[in-house]
Amino acid sequence: MNQRLPQSLGIATRPNIGIKEQIDCAISPAMAVLKICNAIEELEKAILSDRPCSNLYAYLLVVKQLEQALKFLAANCGLAIQWLEGILQFLEDNDLYASKVNMCLGILQKLQVTDEKARHNGGILSAAFDKLEIEFKRLLAENSMPLSIAAMEKLQAIISRLNANKRLNKCISAYVEVRSMKARRRLEALELNYLENPLSELDDVQDIEGLIDQWCKHLELAVKNVYEAEYKLCNEVFRSDTDRKSCFAEIATKSGLVSFLEFGTRITECKKDPVKLVKLLDIFSFLDNLRTDFNRLFSSEECFEIQHLTRNLIRKVVYGACEIFWELPSQVKLQRQTISPSDGSVPKLASFVTDYCNHLLSDNYKPLLIKVLTIHQSWKNETYQETLIMNQIHCIIKEIGLHLDTLSKGYEDMALSYLFMMNNHCHFSNLKGTKVGDLMGESWVRGHEQYKDYYMTLHLKDTWGKILALLSQGQEDDYTSNDSLTVKKSLKEFNEALDGMYEKQCNWVVPNDKLRLKMCRVAVEAFVPVYRCYLQNYSHLAQEDVKYTAQGLDSMLSSLFQPKIRMCSSNKQREWIHQVKHVENTAYNFHQLTLMAV
Repeated sequence: MNQRLPQSLGIATRPNIGIKEQIDCAISPAMAVLKICNAIEELEKAILSDRPCSNLYAYLLVVKQLEQALKFLAANCGLAIQWLEGILQFLEDNDLYASKVNMCLGILQKLQVTDEKARHNGGILSAAFDKLEIEFKRLLAENSMPLSIAAMEKLQAIISRLNANKRLNKCISAYVEVRSMKARRRLEALELNYLENPLSELDDVQDIEGLIDQWCKHLELAVKNVYEAEYKLCNEVFRSDTDRKSCFAEIATKSGLVSFLEFGTRITECKKDPVKLVKLLDIFSFLDNLRTDFNRLFSSEECFEIQHLTRNLIRKVVYGACEIFWELPSQVKLQRQTISPSDGSVPKLASFVTDYCNHLLSDNYKPLLIKVLTIHQSWKNETYQETLIMNQIHCIIKEIGLHLDTLSKGYEDMALSYLFMMNNHCHFSNLKGTKVGDLMGESWVRGHEQYKDYYMTLHLKDTWGKILALLSQGQEDDYTSNDSLTVKKSLKEFNEALDGMYEKQCNWVVPNDKLRLKMCRVAVEAFVPVYRCYLQNYSHLAQEDVKYTAQGLDSMLSSLFQPKIRMCSSNKQREWIHQVKHVENTAYNFHQLTLMAV
């Protein structure tokens, strides 16, 4: 082309001097085409031989120069073509010269589409852009977070060049691929295999409490560390808002955030129980704390799937928590046991439920419960009422009371029934100062306190009162030295009654320390002085029939209602007896207690 174009133009235009001006105008752009072709050839050699990784900015400069040269070539080819087409009008009768001009036109027309061909697959510019995309991917893969300024500037320079040539789609795909892989690897270091657990509505939340706590911790780390960093990087790398959002949305989706949200949804579908309510409130609190981060990171239209999964998770958490809360009274009713505790202690259900209610009313959980109920009511176009929680707790405690009344009637031994009622009234009276106690009211707590003392009196009267009567009756009789047989008989009856009562009560329990100390102390102070006096007066008549010393009886009574301590070392037993003897409480007069019960 370099040799043929000027020669052909010259030959074609010799016969007609009248078109000299037209020819001069055509030759100038044609000569420019030749010079541009030479420049393009040199630029192509540089592009084919160089690699972006060796000197990125030099390579980008060559690519940009080639783009400009190709555009300039196309423009000059178009201008030369226009002038040559004008020359053809003067050569209608000269086929030889016309064919020469047509040949030149054909050459210029081919050169005019060089830019377009260079951008197609296999073209020189397409190959150059491919190399830039590879370099872009390499920079992303080999540089760790946070990216250095130098790496960031290189990435942005490549993006600028590719974007100017409408080749950013592949660049975005490469970015998403690399950053998704990087984010996924960071998350895999947390050992997230449990996210794939196939939980169902048959699973018990108590069995996976540890996984739920892990899930909250890991999701927070993922959002605040991994996705926060990826969000910032997208904003720094891409200048287009659309590119930023689409890239980040794909990275979040492909790297594993969806698995987190789906696992949370599966938790809400597990079996309903009171423990699940607490865990759902924990999840609600956790998601509520992350709400600002979620709204900032995932609020764009491109994050539609994440938004949908998050809303669905929150909806199920709220519905699930409210459903369990409203069913708590019926759940307590269903958990009622039919067999009364053999040791007269507080049933586990009563202890669990009161502790559970205190937990729900605590400063940590009550605000969450209020917020969840408020949201749930608003979805039903209803207004949250402050009495909702109070009324529900009242219903729960009422169910426990009915349960305890039923159990108390299951005892054949009235003394054990009294002990059972005493223990449970003590349990409720000890709620004074707690959230449940404050909610139920002072009169409610005071009533249980009075009933506790009442049933303790009945218990003492029905147990040690009968045995004490044997000693009192013996002291009223005026034994003489000839009444040895009567004393022996009296001691035998006393020992048998005492052994039987002790054996029966040694397996009974008073869980409350203060109440246990009080009961033992009352028994000791009412019993031991009378027994000591009896021994002083009559033991000489039946020395061999005296089974217990006054000190031995003291120790025996002091060790009651704590079978575990009696099985421990003697040091611990002595420590317990010492506590009984030095209890800081007003000693009860046994006879007065008996009168109070009548």
